[in-house]
Amino acid sequence: MLLWLAQELSENVSAFNVFNYITLRVVLAMLSALLISFLLGPPIIRKLVIYKIGQAVREDGPSSHLGKTGTPTMGGALILVSIVITTLLWGDLTNRLVWVVLAVTLSFGLIGFADDYLKVIYRNSRGLSASAKLLFQSVIGAGLAIYLAQSASMPEQMELIVPFFKQVAYPMGIIGFIFLTFFVVVGTSNAVNLTDGLDGLAILPTVMVSGALGIFAYVAGHAVFAKYLGFPYIPGAGELAIFCAALSGAGLAFLWFNAYPAEVFMGDVGALALGAALGTVAVIVRQEIVLFIMGGVFVIETLSVILQVLSFKLTGKRIFRMAPLHHHFELKGWKENQVVVRFWIITMMLVLIGLSTLKIR
Repeated sequence: MLLWLAQELSENVSAFNVFNYITLRVVLAMLSALLISFLLGPPIIRKLVIYKIGQAVREDGPSSHLGKTGTPTMGGALILVSIVITTLLWGDLTNRLVWVVLAVTLSFGLIGFADDYLKVIYRNSRGLSASAKLLFQSVIGAGLAIYLAQSASMPEQMELIVPFFKQVAYPMGIIGFIFLTFFVVVGTSNAVNLTDGLDGLAILPTVMVSGALGIFAYVAGHAVFAKYLGFPYIPGAGELAIFCAALSGAGLAFLWFNAYPAEVFMGDVGALALGAALGTVAVIVRQEIVLFIMGGVFVIETLSVILQVLSFKLTGKRIFRMAPLHHHFELKGWKENQVVVRFWIITMMLVLIGLSTLKIR
């Protein structure tokens, strides 16, 4: 909206042309999301407390988490509100990719809202059944995959790019592209959700990965930079940098309230939505493998759950003391904030490795 207003004003005042630059709007979007979240955070948390929208802690979880029972949850709604408002303010609303990412993010947010609502109403940490949750995620993920496949205008938009190698990409065809898109979006959504088990653990890695994806989006949407760096040019992808900046800004502000000891939890409404957002952006800018690298913490957390379940079903023994992996380290004696900060450090290194693929090709 503000971009449209600036474009209208630029007809009479040339100084407003500066708002056409994505780089400026990225900065303004991040600052706007920060400000909106800081302003809305305290009143939203107070409302959550008043209405007793508190977290139901897993009965089989670490005993140290029992004290968190009743901590306000569904705080992810704050992040989503900030993202939507900021993207509408600074994004190009004629860009279909902006609407695609917003639609997927909010759709997964609704699934998370339903899950959190059931947890709050029935005081059950299980919430929405796994099968129902996966069904809704699958419908949205498949719909997105089919839409992107049908709207692809260039062969490069359906190729799997291999990082660190110049011009190494594999055509996947429509079926392969749909399967990969579905796997990335649904998988990333659940991976972030599994990681969101300690105060601040999931949100900062999400912020870092989102910021890096924003850089990839800007490059993919810039014909000159894309050609120079050997990336496929994706028309309109640059505007997704605005969305990523909004996500990063809202996420950083949320961390203010979610840092140990947390005043509010993200809940599934935030975790499922943010994971889906990361996956969608990565698919659009053709950086699925890079997302896998940068989101290594999410990947390891998910694998720990899968391996734990398989091992117990096949052998009756557990590989980890508890899954996801962050609980394993807690039971080994690590303090909660130690686990969180160390996982942050690992994510920072992985994001830097992912960013290095911009040039190392």
